[in-house]
Amino acid sequence: MAELLFGVSVPASAAPGADPVTLAQEAERLGFDLVSLPDHPCGPDPSYEATVLMTWIAARTSRIKVASRVLAVPFRRPALLAKLAASLDLLSGGRLILGLGGGYSDSEITALGGPALSPAEKVDGLAEAIQVIRGAWTQPGYSQDGRHHSVRDLEMEPRPGRPIPVWTGAFGPRALAVTGRLADGWIPSLGYMPTEDIPAMRHRIDAAAEAAGRHPQDVRGILNLGIRIDPGASPRPDLVTGPVPQVLGQLHGLLDLGFTGFSFRLVGPGRKAGLQHIAEEVIPALRSARS
Repeated sequence: MAELLFGVSVPASAAPGADPVTLAQEAERLGFDLVSLPDHPCGPDPSYEATVLMTWIAARTSRIKVASRVLAVPFRRPALLAKLAASLDLLSGGRLILGLGGGYSDSEITALGGPALSPAEKVDGLAEAIQVIRGAWTQPGYSQDGRHHSVRDLEMEPRPGRPIPVWTGAFGPRALAVTGRLADGWIPSLGYMPTEDIPAMRHRIDAAAEAAGRHPQDVRGILNLGIRIDPGASPRPDLVTGPVPQVLGQLHGLLDLGFTGFSFRLVGPGRKAGLQHIAEEVIPALRSARS
């Protein structure tokens, strides 16, 4: 059984009073395994560019892993993403998890100058991007002819000192198959799909992994979810809520669906106290029950 991983979802907010770096430092102090952050480079809400914030967090911490959840492929050229990821992983001492997605927000893609893409084109572009990135990391003079992403005689040094994990946030059938065929992890968000659909989604990943000659356990499942530890919190399908015993029951149920960890997004008042409760009461109980 894979070791459980626990993370904190860090907002990329640049609004007054927001302090994502301090939150990441607190997560490290409390013993969390990773921090994850989203990628929304445009829009009316003030935000930091995801890869810059990831680099700044890595520079201001020493142990915790830093994951993108997830970088939209249409925003950046895959070969440059490969260079960025290799650089950040080397500079951080091997702490990057590269989360990638096809780009769900059409308005963001076109606002940044990208082409309008069909869902199928986004999935195909994601698969080609993963292949470009892995080729750049591992093969000298790498070339690839794709419908969406092509490179010629690509030389990239230094290469990563280890295999950088590539995760996706896939939901659709074709994207789930790409995850099983090419990725190392799956980090969907609770609330974007009915919980009862998760087993079928995981089965599609596993079937694609086996068809590609891989072991399904090679594709780790981490669920990103909102959490509020509060006896008075109302139940919501997109959140885990309630006192600690009730929260534990909900999280055990989600682990039973095949996940091997969580990235927690703190919701509601008392977020700092909630983070402490998770670190001191929730995570030890989950680890003990799964050991």
